[in-house]
Amino acid sequence: MERAHQRIVEAQFGPRAIAYVESAVHAHSTDLEAIEAIVRDIRPLRALDLGAGGGHVSYLLAPHAGVVTAIDLSPDMLAAVAATAHKKGLSNIETVQAPAEQLPFDDAAFDFLACRYSAHHWCDFETGLRQARRVLKRGRRAVFIDACSPGPALLDTHLQAVELLRDTSHVRAYSASEWTAALTLSGFGLINFRTWRLRMDFPVWTARMSTPEENARAIRALQTAASAETKLHFAIEADGSFLLDILMIEATAK
Repeated sequence: MERAHQRIVEAQFGPRAIAYVESAVHAHSTDLEAIEAIVRDIRPLRALDLGAGGGHVSYLLAPHAGVVTAIDLSPDMLAAVAATAHKKGLSNIETVQAPAEQLPFDDAAFDFLACRYSAHHWCDFETGLRQARRVLKRGRRAVFIDACSPGPALLDTHLQAVELLRDTSHVRAYSASEWTAALTLSGFGLINFRTWRLRMDFPVWTARMSTPEENARAIRALQTAASAETKLHFAIEADGSFLLDILMIEATAK
């Protein structure tokens, strides 16, 4: 099952590598500034960008780290990251293709780890977090950022449904309580935690994943039929644009 899901992820993101490199939502955000502030002080010898996607975390880590390893399932995505790093003159970024659940690194290989908008694609969330803890040196910092579930079942079901219709590689956007429990069980100690909301422009959001027209119509149908509470929470607009809950957790390896 895990390998079959990995093929879906590769198929979804490979053809859209450049779109994610150029995505304004992924390339420009205050959470990137927060990560940079952390690594500017730490200056890690080896940093891991887990689930690198368009490589935006890798690009900001590079000036403050000895070596940055960008790891992702998609070889096309990694090729785009390598090409963009070259254009930016960042010679200390290396790319590795592997799933989060099977990291091909020695124990305690890294001094810093960042994982941004990746975990909701993992086939096995808990295993991915345990692997993240395994490759991070004791006492060193990790930052996890992802879309998150609002929590209540009514809102959670709506979010997971529209995310899956938009992107068939979606597994689950976890709630804040699910994140904190899983990180604790995986051997992390929580330092800082914050959430905010990010507006998803519906035409851009669906175009980035080349969502089939019938799926986009199904998402709009769910939004139209949603309860007043759901519409209010997600601030669903007339064109389908909405607010997505985002979570950022700063932790240390215990």
